[in-house]
Amino acid sequence: MQIRNETRGTLIADKVELARTFWSRGRGLMGRASLPEGFALIIYPEWSIHTFFMRLPIDVLFVDKANVIVGLQHRMPPSRPFAGVSPAKGRYVVELPAGVLEATGTQVGDTIAIDPPL
Repeated sequence: MQIRNETRGTLIADKVELARTFWSRGRGLMGRASLPEGFALIIYPEWSIHTFFMRLPIDVLFVDKANVIVGLQHRMPPSRPFAGVSPAKGRYVVELPAGVLEATGTQVGDTIAIDPPL
């Protein structure tokens, strides 16, 4: 599975995990000591996140049903019981290693593609 920024023509992630169950969405990235290059966690369906019990800052995308980025956070700090909510009606959240959004030039309004689709 991979995530591409269709607007910018960049690869965002090629090592993608999907969290679809209640437990996997709640667990997210808790307890992980590192995130490999090219990694992403898609939390679906979801429009808010926490960074409680996380050890690392992360970049976050909030994405709507048309796969348009409606919100993002750069380097969201760890250990927050309530870290962020989509500013518009989001369909899913993508959590990435800190720095990926800056490196790929990803911005609000960009369209992403997930292959294979959700």
